[in-house]
Amino acid sequence: RRRLLSPPASSDLAALSPPGLVSSLIPTPRLHFLMTGYTPLSFDHLGGEANPLAVRKTSVMDVMRRLLQTKNIMVSCSTRKDRGCYISILDIIQGEVDPTQVHKSLQRIRERQLCSFIPWGPASIQVALSRRSPYVKSPHRVSGLMLANHTSIRDLFARIAQQYDKLRKRDAFLDNYRKLPIFADDLSEFDESRDVLHELIEEYRASESPDYVNWGIERTPGEPDPGAFQERKAGEAAVVGQG
Repeated sequence: RRRLLSPPASSDLAALSPPGLVSSLIPTPRLHFLMTGYTPLSFDHLGGEANPLAVRKTSVMDVMRRLLQTKNIMVSCSTRKDRGCYISILDIIQGEVDPTQVHKSLQRIRERQLCSFIPWGPASIQVALSRRSPYVKSPHRVSGLMLANHTSIRDLFARIAQQYDKLRKRDAFLDNYRKLPIFADDLSEFDESRDVLHELIEEYRASESPDYVNWGIERTPGEPDPGAFQERKAGEAAVVGQG
């Protein structure tokens, strides 16, 4: 399992160092849960037997197209169009990449409508280019890491809430908590956390509608307006730069 997770976790950390790169994926403080996708993911470099079905096509277009596929998302959520839409996407492409290939790939993705975005924000994919480390060997010429903010992550939270409700109904695994002073009187903090999770699920669902900028108009003073997300990303280029 560690060998499976180490490539996407360690390959592109250097590309995340520029300030504001990841924060541009988060339109509001609550919608800050990101998904990770990685491709190509193979085991040829682990010393095992070669897999005849391993991915061999690693052009920029192939990598960026596969990053949008649910099977390459490392979260148990579907990114199909009928399950939700993207709020923002950041693709970190590592290897021998020509920026013109990135622009052509973005154009094809737009023409084929391979992904759908929220109606109240910019429908654009941010791309950062990263050089491959000379100390890490890879059989692939190009690899890609995607950080995405997708509304279908609410399905994951809904499953967590459903499992919690079953355990809470039976008072399962709560004896040790009642021994603590903070939970000596009641377990209301658990129920309050459950309410916060429900509100988060509803906000992710509401973010798919065009009038999300007016949703929750009673939000506390000083909380950023979701409409400011459009202004913050409007001036960003498709290609962030080469790390």
